[in-house]
Amino acid sequence: MADPYSTLGVARGASEADIKKAYRKLAKELHPDRNKDNPKASERFSQVTNAYDLLNDKDKRARFDRGEIDGDGNPTSPFGHGGFGGGRPGGQSGGFRPEDYSFGGGEGADMSDIFEGLFGNRGGGGFSSGFGRRQPPPKGANIAYKLRVPFIDAAALSPQRTMLGDGKTVDLKLPAGVENGTQMRLAGKGEPGPGGAGDAIVTIEVTPHRYFTRDGDDVRLDLPITLAEAVLGGGVKVPTVEKPVMLTIPKGTSSGKVFRLKGKGFHKKGGGRGDQMITIMVTVPQVSPELEAFINEHKDIDTRNPRADMGV
Repeated sequence: MADPYSTLGVARGASEADIKKAYRKLAKELHPDRNKDNPKASERFSQVTNAYDLLNDKDKRARFDRGEIDGDGNPTSPFGHGGFGGGRPGGQSGGFRPEDYSFGGGEGADMSDIFEGLFGNRGGGGFSSGFGRRQPPPKGANIAYKLRVPFIDAAALSPQRTMLGDGKTVDLKLPAGVENGTQMRLAGKGEPGPGGAGDAIVTIEVTPHRYFTRDGDDVRLDLPITLAEAVLGGGVKVPTVEKPVMLTIPKGTSSGKVFRLKGKGFHKKGGGRGDQMITIMVTVPQVSPELEAFINEHKDIDTRNPRADMGV
């Protein structure tokens, strides 16, 4: 039978915090998941767990310190304290009573707090220790990742290939409604633990685009057209998040006119897609003597005041 104090490497007068700290350090070093090729480490892990289980239980620790139980939690004198027919601990007579001694099923040592700190338990469950209550062992810790997704890929829900910490690559299927801060959970891709591996938590960051912007589930685009296209009208090619389409520009279209392309925006959480909103921007060519002469000759054609609504 081993002395639990010696097993944990602490003095007999050690505080609860010192005992827990010593156990945490040894358990982390000796855990079977980290010493799969070292059976002695597994045996040693069991020993330090049993030692902590005893010393973490105030009643068991006091009995051990008084010499009533040994390092395995068994009574040192199975027929009473002091010989046959002797008194029970506390001075009462009555001989040996099994309930006076603990054989490992007590309430004293719940290991869940220790292993939550060591292996990242995420709610529900503890650890099956030598003397403590048997509970589902905790899973390993979750691992956080950040994934930058191009704007067009986010709008079109294009699969994203990424490499995890273990060097393996996975193809992520983006969810409808994906946006900055969207989190995706990959079950079993986190740290290993007694109850299985934790999860990988992937946070999405949608990168800006050089000419598309997002407005809810819609995509907005400022589309430059020439003066001739604005005056004469006609078909112009327009980029979308998937492929270019043709847009018919009516004759006499001014800057600021907005056109809508149905279903060319982001995929919505509830189904369907947003639209692409196109704002026309008429570009004026570099002034030449010929253009200036033409405008001067025809400037009386348009006598409107385009600023009338502003009161000027």
